[in-house]
Amino acid sequence: MHSFRYYDFMVAGMVAVLLCSNLIGPAKVCAIDLPLLGVFSFAAGNLFFPISYIFGDVLTEVYGYSRARRAIWAGFGAMVFATIMSQIVVRMTPAANEPYNEVLQPALEVIFGSTPRIIAASMIAYWVGDFVNSFVMAKMKVWTQGRKLWARTIGSTVVGQAADSLIFYPVAFYGVWSSDQLAAVVAFNFVFKVSLEAVLTPVTYLVVGWLKRSEGVDVYDAHTHFSPFSLRDEGEQRNY
Repeated sequence: MHSFRYYDFMVAGMVAVLLCSNLIGPAKVCAIDLPLLGVFSFAAGNLFFPISYIFGDVLTEVYGYSRARRAIWAGFGAMVFATIMSQIVVRMTPAANEPYNEVLQPALEVIFGSTPRIIAASMIAYWVGDFVNSFVMAKMKVWTQGRKLWARTIGSTVVGQAADSLIFYPVAFYGVWSSDQLAAVVAFNFVFKVSLEAVLTPVTYLVVGWLKRSEGVDVYDAHTHFSPFSLRDEGEQRNY
């Protein structure tokens, strides 16, 4: 098996961004006033969550779908553990001599006390969106014979983020928000995340090029088994 120097660091980076954007980001809702369009609200985590898609693009482009698949499962497992831990911590009885109980406990409940519906929506949306993103990225690489990386990164993000947004917001907030509000939030967050991916495309080019040169490999998934439930190491490795 080919030994990679930076694969583990890329997986760790992806998991770190995913956890921080899901645990820290949702604690604050921000508003932006767009000319002609009005005020839009969004969770602060949306500024950083698309970076996890960039990690997914880089992993798929350099190391192939099967290794990106392992990273997605690592992220999912980390989210499950973080969710279980946060729910246990929130529900534990605080010590009577804790001087900041009146402030700390309510704050923890607000930040980490998400409803089961929102938690489920977040996990399902992440799992589906990331696998769709990686699948499209790998397929487009084969179709384009490795050319037009920008089209693959943006195209896969369009499909992956569409799946993510169309799952998370309706599952989490249908019946809580009005239909118009729900549609507006889905549309804004989708456009925002895809736009961020497009803006960061030059960075993706630099990272992909550096990794391919450093690792000496460029994986194509012409004959890969794309089931998300397999952990087999696949993909045709070509010297770079």
